[in-house]
Amino acid sequence: MAAAASALRRVYLAVYNWVVFFGWAQVLYYAVSALLGSGGHEAVYAAVEKPLQFAQTAAVMEILHGLVGLVRSPVSATIPQIGSRLFLTWGILWSFPETQSHILVTTLVISWSITEIIRYSFFGMKEALGFAPSWLLWLRYSTFMILYPIGILSEVGLIYIALPYMKASEKYYLKMPNKWNFSFDYFYTSAIAIGAYVPGGPHMFTYMLAQRKKAMSKAKTA
Repeated sequence: MAAAASALRRVYLAVYNWVVFFGWAQVLYYAVSALLGSGGHEAVYAAVEKPLQFAQTAAVMEILHGLVGLVRSPVSATIPQIGSRLFLTWGILWSFPETQSHILVTTLVISWSITEIIRYSFFGMKEALGFAPSWLLWLRYSTFMILYPIGILSEVGLIYIALPYMKASEKYYLKMPNKWNFSFDYFYTSAIAIGAYVPGGPHMFTYMLAQRKKAMSKAKTA
């Protein structure tokens, strides 16, 4: 019974990882095609919108995977990372079209998609075959040193660019008085989110460096 459950878990995780891998591969392909086409960086968002929303929203499952014990990834690290990306995908880019033509969308999408193509293929191979090649292991735990700072700076930049549009439109605002006796200001919440990147970004980068050291040490002794 335990063996059957373990096999079922591996099949599910393999399928999940490869499905999302193909979603991110599509994002990268469409982004590069649009960038090299006549529209340039201004056409990138329109080209990637649907596959980006699918691939990034599918990552919510990773929180559930951690909660139910399907994977060993700490939920405390998974939630802020996925939460910030969902905020950018839906709360910034989709909600405020004025941001969609900015060049930071291109740097964001390309850094995200390369990172995720490597990550999902790595875990997809581990679940499907029981191992991942050494070159993929190296990419998994090394490319973030360049791609993560690019992604973080792009995220912060796009939130900042969206701030005046939030204030002007008052989208997602909840003003008093109301029956819940509660107010919500999306502008100030987003400004606080920018501030959260100051400790959060270095913390995640340090965490990933520690993960890299651990993974590389295991690879050398294997």
